[in-house]
Amino acid sequence: MRRFRPEALALLVVGAAGRAAGQARAAKQWPETVPVGEWQLPGRDYGMTRFSPLGQITAANVSGLKPVWSFSTGSIRAHEGSPLVVGGTMYVHTPFPNTVYALDLTRAGAPMLWTYAAPQSPRAPTPLTGCCDVGSRGLAYHPSGKLYVPILSGELAAIDAKTGKEIWRVQNADIKAGATVASAPLVVKDLVIIGVSGADYGVRGYLTAYDANTGRLVWRGYSTGPDTEVLLEGEANSQYASHKGRDLGVTTWSGDSWQHGGATTGGWISYDPDLDLLFYGTDQAGPANPTLRPGDNKWAQTIFARVLATGKVKWAYQIAPHEEWGYGGANENILVDLKMSGTTIKALVHFDRNGFAYTLDRSVGKVLLAEKYGPANWALRIDLGTGLPVRDGRYTTATNARVLGVCPASIGAKYLQPAAFAPPTGLFYVPLNNLCMDMTTAPAVFTLGQPFLGVRIKAATGPGGVRGRFIAWDAATGSIAWEIKESFPVASGALATAGGLVFYGTADGWLKAIDAVAGRELWRFKTPSGIVSAPISFNGPDGRQYIAVLSGMGGWIGLGANGATSDIWSATNPGGVLTVFGL
Repeated sequence: MRRFRPEALALLVVGAAGRAAGQARAAKQWPETVPVGEWQLPGRDYGMTRFSPLGQITAANVSGLKPVWSFSTGSIRAHEGSPLVVGGTMYVHTPFPNTVYALDLTRAGAPMLWTYAAPQSPRAPTPLTGCCDVGSRGLAYHPSGKLYVPILSGELAAIDAKTGKEIWRVQNADIKAGATVASAPLVVKDLVIIGVSGADYGVRGYLTAYDANTGRLVWRGYSTGPDTEVLLEGEANSQYASHKGRDLGVTTWSGDSWQHGGATTGGWISYDPDLDLLFYGTDQAGPANPTLRPGDNKWAQTIFARVLATGKVKWAYQIAPHEEWGYGGANENILVDLKMSGTTIKALVHFDRNGFAYTLDRSVGKVLLAEKYGPANWALRIDLGTGLPVRDGRYTTATNARVLGVCPASIGAKYLQPAAFAPPTGLFYVPLNNLCMDMTTAPAVFTLGQPFLGVRIKAATGPGGVRGRFIAWDAATGSIAWEIKESFPVASGALATAGGLVFYGTADGWLKAIDAVAGRELWRFKTPSGIVSAPISFNGPDGRQYIAVLSGMGGWIGLGANGATSDIWSATNPGGVLTVFGL
């Protein structure tokens, strides 16, 4: 952990107080009808801040936090999503074969109310695998009493939240093509929005909106292809010359390679109710070998803003044209109102896998700040005038060549584990990897349903001798307030609370509580398995605040992270367990 001089810590406390007075705050990001003690959305609010306004558990009393009950899911693969809490019920889901459990919080030990076992698609191969295990990142809830369940084999199901009975089920992805459904849906009004995974298989990405009540397809916007299929009218982004032109989703690719160009949408979705816009990122281009896909490869590794009702593109910002190292852009986009240089900005904050943290004006898609938050030697900086990275030529890829010591590794300085934002401090709390890689290009031929890569990657510990970090980030200045070092990559998400605390989990199973201002560890508990999900906070029927987390190692870290975490299973065991903590 970074150490502070007493006078520096005093300045940080003063700065946090100033931010609490209005320098940075969350926008109107959750429905007014949702009680503050519940967790009804994947990130708790539409802006994906993962901030709980509950404050009974504080820095002064967190040392008394104890486990009060637990629940075994019976699954041993990656438990990547968070539970939902609606009224007196908690909904827990598992990796494939996807199962949902409803737990009664009004009774001691929270016994099961019902179980929903997702039907197995006859199209699904056995065993079914995605690029990075068989995890699922979460459920969605509609106020009419429906839950939406992503099914890895390509379907989206709506079930009755009171009984677990299936209401409708639709095919959202073709598993025979390597396309899966692993991301958490987002419900806004009467639409349920869902993405698709499979960039490593050459799946062409898209985002889809379904009618929340009937399952009818309302719109689908593709990541690559002609403007009519991307749902793009006019310029993608008037701020940047590289984003102007017609049908860039075709013309920036060689031939028809855009048809299997990746740019899938397996990450998180945010929504601004004032702008009425959805925000999300697209993953890396296919194939992974960049020498086989000349051109800018739009719109891979891109942040999209789409109009909710129609899916039409309001703006798009491609983070890195012709991305070379597998840095997808599907990480979450956190929406806050941020004060920069005396002006309050409707900001979008994005911690990209490429090692740069971006602060954008989310109204127009303009980059206001982009700074490194970890080792990132592939680029010198981001040119704010053009929006383009200034690459370091020493790490450029070439045909059948080996590039050594690229930082970060393709898993990214940060993967899909979500960060959190705390309005009282104005800081973002970010779980990180600290890995670099050697990368060798190789031939690749597209075959439907087979990996489409053309690279060999060997990852290893990055600078400083540790594989993980957890930081507090100031998105208005592009600076780190404090940092904690971890021996393994931090693959869990973060939770910030009004009690002045930040919670995160470690790959070897520790759930930790950190002082949000000082960055000092205040409490820890060893869960049964490594944590690759994100903790939540909720009020029980007794009015008391609780913390809950799903442990269950797996995912990219559990599969070895290209050799960088092959020792993880000497530090933890498999198996999904929900643990709930209270004072």
